[in-house]
Amino acid sequence: MKKIKKNVRAKSAYAAAGVDIDQKMAGIAAIKKMVKSTRTAGVLNEIGSFGGFFASPGKDKVLVASTDGVGTKLKIAAMAGRHDTVGQDIVNHCVNDILVQGAVPLFFMDYVGIARFEGWIFEQVVSGLCKACRENKCALLGGETAEMPGLYPPKEYDLVGTIVGVVDRRAIVTGKTVCPGDVIIGLPSSGLHTNGYSLARRVIFETAGLKVSDVLPGTGKKVSEVLLAVHKSYLKPIVSLMGQVTIRGMAHITGGGFPDNIPRVLPAGVDAVIDRSSWRLPPVFDFIQREGRVDRDEMYRVFNMGIGMVIMVRRQDADAALAVLRRAGSKPVIVGRVEKGNRKVRLIN
Repeated sequence: MKKIKKNVRAKSAYAAAGVDIDQKMAGIAAIKKMVKSTRTAGVLNEIGSFGGFFASPGKDKVLVASTDGVGTKLKIAAMAGRHDTVGQDIVNHCVNDILVQGAVPLFFMDYVGIARFEGWIFEQVVSGLCKACRENKCALLGGETAEMPGLYPPKEYDLVGTIVGVVDRRAIVTGKTVCPGDVIIGLPSSGLHTNGYSLARRVIFETAGLKVSDVLPGTGKKVSEVLLAVHKSYLKPIVSLMGQVTIRGMAHITGGGFPDNIPRVLPAGVDAVIDRSSWRLPPVFDFIQREGRVDRDEMYRVFNMGIGMVIMVRRQDADAALAVLRRAGSKPVIVGRVEKGNRKVRLIN
C-alpha cells in the first residue's frame, strides 16, 4: 500500500538562521487585544499599518517628543526571568521627560531588538507597555520588533520607546522664571528607576556576591524586587498641581542625578541648593555606597537617591503645592531652595 505523505511544512532557511517570521507575526497577533486597550480618542487606525495615525491636537498646541531606553536594567529582568515591569519603566520614564515641560502624553511607540523572538517574553514586555499606557492615558500607537541573531545574547533584548505629548503654547514650563527664593520640592522615587544599573549590578552581584533571589540587606526584599521596582510616573500629581499652582521649573532626576539634570532648567544667575538631610535615603542606595565604597558625591550624580522629580515654585506657593501633591497621592518634601549663582547644583549636609 502506498504511504500517504503528511503535509509537513519545512523549516525556512531564514528560521534556521535564527529569524522565524511566522513566530513573530503570531506574537504580534496575540498582543493586538492588549494594545487595543490603550486606544484613546485621537487614535485613527489599528496597529499593523506602516505608520500610526493620531489626530492633530489643534491650534496653539505644541507637540513635545522624547526617546529613551531601559538600559542595563534589562539584564536584571533576564536574570530574574521577569519581563512585565520593564515596559512600564520605559513608558513612565518617557512620560516624566516630557512632563517637566508641562506636556501630557498623547501616544507612545516602542522598539524591541532581540536575538530570537520569544513569544512569552514579548507578551510580558507588551503587557507592561499597555499597563503603563492605560495608567498614563496614552495610546500605544505602534512599534517595531527586530530579530537580530548574534547581536544580543539568548533571551536578552533592548527596549526603547518614543513618546509624543502636547502642551498649550502658553503653558510650556521652561524654567526661565526660576529665581532666588524659590522653593524646590522633591517627589520620592520607587528606587533606582532606570539609571545607574551598571554600577549597581557590579556592586550587588560582583562585589557583594548576591543573587537575584537573595534578600538585599536593609530592605527585607529580594534583590530582584528592589532592582525591578517600576520607574514611577509623576503625571497624576503634577497635572493636579499645574491646575492650581504656578510651576516655575521641573527636572526629572535620571542619568546624571542632581548635578546634571537640575541645571538643564535653571536660568543664568541662579543655583539650586539641595539639602541631602531633608529626606530619608532608601536603603538600596546606602548598601551600594557602602559595599561599593562609592564616593558620596558620585552617588548623587549616578542615582536619583530617592528623589525622582523636583519642582520649583515660589516660596509663597510652597504650602499650597505640598497640599495639592499630597491630595494627589504623592509624598512631597521640600529638598532645597534657589539662590544666586551660576547654574550649578550645590549639595549640602
